[in-house]
Amino acid sequence: MAISVGIASRIAPAQAQAAYGSYVGIGGSFGLTEGDDAFGEDSASGAVIAARYKLLRVPLSIRAQLLLSDRSAFVPTVSYDIPLNWQTDLYLGAGASIMLGGGDNTSPIGNQSSFVLQPGIDHALPNSNLVLFGNAIFAFDGYDEGNNAAISVQGGVGLRF
Repeated sequence: MAISVGIASRIAPAQAQAAYGSYVGIGGSFGLTEGDDAFGEDSASGAVIAARYKLLRVPLSIRAQLLLSDRSAFVPTVSYDIPLNWQTDLYLGAGASIMLGGGDNTSPIGNQSSFVLQPGIDHALPNSNLVLFGNAIFAFDGYDEGNNAAISVQGGVGLRF
């Protein structure tokens, strides 16, 4: 009896941890906002290339998204990950949107580099190496002339590594 009590006292309760880590994926990106119409700051849509690198032993990830459209944008963030179960994480990231190339064209998150917040969700498909991802990007002061915030949504499928 004393032996089983000693063993049982060493067992820790289970905590939800995502069963996957890093991935690279592709999908779509859709701008939801417009800047100043007089300056042609329209909304834009395009493709997204997304990557996540899961840091070990802490609930943090380094994420990057490349939004490809008439004007491209690179969005690196650091996220705090909240596991819901073995397959699903919610997260909140903070970082920057960095406009690539010049010109007057607009990316899905505006036409000016700015600070961003990025809430999202990752879901690993059971018995596969695939991850479904979805997020929104809120770019504060994302438009040069309109001085408006820019919002876009992204979604796609990734391959775990």
